[in-house]
Amino acid sequence: MKNLNDALLMHGNKIPVKIIADDPMFLPKYKTFGSAACDLVANIPTNDAGHTFISVMPNQTEVIDVGFRMSIPFGWEVQIRIRSSFAIQGLQVTNSPGTIDSDYQGRIKVIVNGASKNIIRINHGDRFAQMLIKPIWQVDWIETDAFDPTDRGDKGFGSTGIKS
Repeated sequence: MKNLNDALLMHGNKIPVKIIADDPMFLPKYKTFGSAACDLVANIPTNDAGHTFISVMPNQTEVIDVGFRMSIPFGWEVQIRIRSSFAIQGLQVTNSPGTIDSDYQGRIKVIVNGASKNIIRINHGDRFAQMLIKPIWQVDWIETDAFDPTDRGDKGFGSTGIKS
């Protein structure tokens, strides 16, 4: 392929991403034609007590495997978010959105924490998170002594007011 546009045309405007999944159930899936993000499924092994779930306690952090590795093309990143059905319970991606760089090819895991007073249960096979693939640009930093002036300048928080 000569460039990204050729790759998109070859794959029907889809980015080709290589993936190695533990099982087909862990392949990321778009649930509707207009979905921006693919669902991620919890891969929770059976623990010593014979359970296949994780209880995320209030203010506790857990790391949840999603059953695959992938190779993201250069110039792209993956962002991880919690699905709304779990977010409404208080589950959060700790470093939200989580970012996966194109040079990382290890297992994909989601760092979550409980931000409510309730215990949040995630079962093996639950669609608890979602991921988007987004184009990125790297910056060519140019040192300078001054910037071109703007109306706002260096005025920060609340400087443009509250009312429209």
